[in-house]
Formats: sequence, C-alpha cells, structure tokens
Amino acid sequence: MGFKPLHDRVLVRRVEADEKTAGGIIIPDSAKEKPQEGEVVAVGSGLKAEDGKVTPLDVKAGDKILFGKWSGTEVKLDGEDLIIMKESDILGILA
Repeated sequence: MGFKPLHDRVLVRRVEADEKTAGGIIIPDSAKEKPQEGEVVAVGSGLKAEDGKVTPLDVKAGDKILFGKWSGTEVKLDGEDLIIMKESDILGILA
C-alpha cells in the first residue's frame, strides 16, 4: 500500500464482527454494530514537540488495538475500507 500517515496518525483496518451470538442467533447486517477492534496497518513518524524533537508512537504496524466508537475518519484505499485516527483515539493494545 502506498500510504503513510503523517505525524501522530495511524491507519487501522477494522476487525470483522461475529456473524452469530454466543447462543447461535445469526445477526443481520442491518443490526450489527461496527467493531471497535482493529489492526494497525501503518503509523506516522511521531508527534513533534515545540522544541523540534519527535516523540515516536507507542503502536506499530501489526498491533491489535481497541479504539473509541466514533474515532477516526473512514477512507477507502485500494478498494479496502480503513480508518485514519490520531494515536490519542486508541484506547489500548490487545495482548
């Protein structure tokens, strides 16, 4: 992919939601909520401070993350739906 986020931004691929509940009920597409879990595809160089020093990001490509429900901007790159968000929108890294 020929896209690199700038500064403290992160490119995320949303993880697909389950089609069934634990009880075996199939959830239709219209009733599904968008998952708040994703995989980091690319990261920017880091946040630049006033003195010119760059602070690297805590996440890296390949990390599984949780993010806020209304976080980021949805974009379509190379036919794939992705999200661009700031690192501060990320709630945590899944182990």
